[in-house]
Amino acid sequence: MEATGKEEISVEDEAVDKNIFKDCSKIAFYRRQKQQLSRRSMYQASLDSATTGKDSTKFQIINETTKVPLVAEVYGIEGNIFRLKINEETPLKPRYEVPDVLTSKPSTVRLISCAGDADSLVLADGKGDLKCHITANPFKIDLVSEEEVVMSINSLGQLYFEHLQIPLKQRATKENKEDTSVDTSQEDQEDLGLWEEKFGKFVDVKVNGPASIGLDFSLHGFEHLYGIPQHAESHQLKNTSDGDAYRLYNLDVYGYKIHDKMGIYGSVPYLLAHKPGRTLGIFWLNASETLVEINTEPAVKYTLTQMGPAAAKQKVRCRTDVHWMSESGIIDVFLLTGPTPSDVFGQYSYLTGTQAMPPLFSLGYHQCRWNYEDEQDVKAVDAGFDEHDIPYDVMWLDIEHTEGKRYFTWDKKRFPNPRRMQELLRSKNRKLVVISDPHIKIDPDYSVYVKAKEQGFFVRNHEGGDFEGVCWPGLSSYLDFTNPKVREWYSGLFTFSAYQGSTDILYIWNDMNEPSVFRGPELTMQKNAIHHGNWEHRELHNIYGFYQQMATAEGLIQRSKGKERPFVLTRSFFAGSQKYGAVWTGDNTAEWSYLKISIPMLLTLSITGISFCGADVGGFIGNPEAELLVRWYQAGAYQPFFRGHATMNTKRREPWLFGEENTQLIREAIRQRYALLPYWYSLFYRAHVAAQPVMRPLWIEFPEELDTFGVEDEYMLGSALLVHPVTEPKASTVDVFLPGSNEVWYDSKTFALWEGARTVKFPVALDTDSAMGEFYLDDGHSFQYLHQKQFLHRKFSFLSGVLINSCADKRGHYPSKCVVEQIFVLGLKKQPSSVTTRSSDKWTLHFLMEVRYTGIQREQGHPAASHQLGFLQTMVKMSLWLLHIVPKCPPCIWRSSH
Repeated sequence: MEATGKEEISVEDEAVDKNIFKDCSKIAFYRRQKQQLSRRSMYQASLDSATTGKDSTKFQIINETTKVPLVAEVYGIEGNIFRLKINEETPLKPRYEVPDVLTSKPSTVRLISCAGDADSLVLADGKGDLKCHITANPFKIDLVSEEEVVMSINSLGQLYFEHLQIPLKQRATKENKEDTSVDTSQEDQEDLGLWEEKFGKFVDVKVNGPASIGLDFSLHGFEHLYGIPQHAESHQLKNTSDGDAYRLYNLDVYGYKIHDKMGIYGSVPYLLAHKPGRTLGIFWLNASETLVEINTEPAVKYTLTQMGPAAAKQKVRCRTDVHWMSESGIIDVFLLTGPTPSDVFGQYSYLTGTQAMPPLFSLGYHQCRWNYEDEQDVKAVDAGFDEHDIPYDVMWLDIEHTEGKRYFTWDKKRFPNPRRMQELLRSKNRKLVVISDPHIKIDPDYSVYVKAKEQGFFVRNHEGGDFEGVCWPGLSSYLDFTNPKVREWYSGLFTFSAYQGSTDILYIWNDMNEPSVFRGPELTMQKNAIHHGNWEHRELHNIYGFYQQMATAEGLIQRSKGKERPFVLTRSFFAGSQKYGAVWTGDNTAEWSYLKISIPMLLTLSITGISFCGADVGGFIGNPEAELLVRWYQAGAYQPFFRGHATMNTKRREPWLFGEENTQLIREAIRQRYALLPYWYSLFYRAHVAAQPVMRPLWIEFPEELDTFGVEDEYMLGSALLVHPVTEPKASTVDVFLPGSNEVWYDSKTFALWEGARTVKFPVALDTDSAMGEFYLDDGHSFQYLHQKQFLHRKFSFLSGVLINSCADKRGHYPSKCVVEQIFVLGLKKQPSSVTTRSSDKWTLHFLMEVRYTGIQREQGHPAASHQLGFLQTMVKMSLWLLHIVPKCPPCIWRSSH
């Protein structure tokens, strides 16, 4: 808590309160769209005006009520992607189109007009496999694949487009007054928030009136949808009802409510639909406040197609309708047609980029608290890990390390010699992460503030002055990261000369960047604040934090003159944030339910491109009981970003403070993380080069098995390791679902084998005929893997009793002193009579071949082998990475390919 004049700021100010945050009924553009759409306003396409150019096909769309023309553009993009853009033909001023998210201008494929007349138009890609069938009246687009309609656009008639208008006070004539896209009386205008929208004590003045957009998509044959983070909700998206839409609006929600569709820290307006044989994606490129309604119509077994006793019957497929609504901008949507999950991941990464390759240290364990008090505290905690023989890689410092919450400074009393502190960490090959938020304390003696103000680098209020809001330092201004010059300047603050006391082992954490404004509407910035280019904050709210992480990552790269990979953690994010670092799930609570919900939250982030994600171990808010803390460490060790963190008013909870038995269990969990680091690193390389998620829901690996589509209490790491964390108190057994009727699963500790396609109480697996795997290695920190191709990427295969180690990428070259210490061959029914090795003159092999063979465990109800607290249920499919490097692992289950 810090006094700021007559006011005080405390974390309790941010506690969840439904009066602070809006539900859908309080969102004016949602109410308007629902009211207007109930009248079934119709749009008609003017297809006789269609023109096909090099990049796109254009045609007009006319609203029957307003008669104001829209222009639609359909693009074909490399890799089976379609893009649809709809904008006003002649807006009063340009409408906001989201920049900087797409990695580059997508390469277009010329669409060929297959057939067309005044009533319809058919466009096909070059191969002819995918077609867009456009119907004129009413306007509709069907996406056809192999003669089957897989998606329809505007089939429900929910296209909605509010046109920019002359400000109300300038509209002197009746004609102007009638030129509005919403036909309402004057007294209705206040209720519908056309020109002003009230929420509590705040009034949002809209200079150009209402400007919202909306469109519906019908997904034929699909009833399983995923994506659109961030919500503390199930992995599979649920049906919504009036007033219960998924909200995408980045907000600082302290101790957020779980099983709720309210928006929290980040937004990725991208969802996937999956069914056996097909995966689709919809990427709605809009950074304003967005709502998504979902309604699944289950399959109807039979329907009558004619009357009378001879009525024919036919099966009607299930269908899921998705209705997107955004406050402003244009309709700019990408349709990713798959057909496989991997194809959709590749298509999305082609548009927004892949996960940045992390430095190796960042995959280890991170120790954080708000706040470690001073240099002596840091030294003592660091020594505690050594004393208790617990590995860790990164020490973190929260806001209290600064001089009065002034970022890029150090508290002179608490941290008088920050370089010495960092050298202590460096001597043990450890790193330091410090916080840097977007708000800048208004202080004429603070050089960062003075320089930013002199150059006009702050967001402005609607009257033209610098926007001012309250955050941790008290009264603050907010850097306008949407301005390229501001990002360039901010990146320069990370140089050693500018950031006094920093060294090359210091990395950055961006927090509060939704942005958080303590006394603002919904604890964030007013929507009519002004950004670079004279754009209102409402247009780009959800992308603000994305820009700060971008500038921070670039600053760390520039600091090393382009040689070293950055590490940046951000709380707020958008589509494409994966290019710049890691994300976490924010201010969670030390309760079992938050441990449990972390799994679907991280799975949803992972499938929407953000593989480097995690949840604060132990829960940020509150004091976990020992059992919960241990279980959380065991779970966190198998999640991509692994950090322990707690707020300032909690009891200290370093891993050794809960008794020797619990210390041992936590030590074992963290060591298991480090034992698997080669596997983690290889998975991140695949995420970086091929957009394959590190943490995967079962349906990705088993896309034809319906039983996997709703599973969210277990998941795969890569294609080999199945993880089922314990998320209930006093659990002695866990029911683990093993997918795959032809799969083999192994307990990597006992090497027991079990068959797939069943639920068991202990890890299981079958026989081994073949297995495949990969191993990736580089220096762990630089960009040499990219610029000089200094990496090692090996492929392993085991077939007919022969293990082959070959090169997976011949471009790579990296001399390594790594040796093969042990090779385990699992699943043989009897001991082989001999083992033969072959090698060229360049290689000398020194290893002990240990062959494990065991019978198949077929019983359904095998009890858990361990009732102690430290047991973690994980299973593995046989992987040749396991055959190459076998660390001491916990009870794990690996998957084996036949």
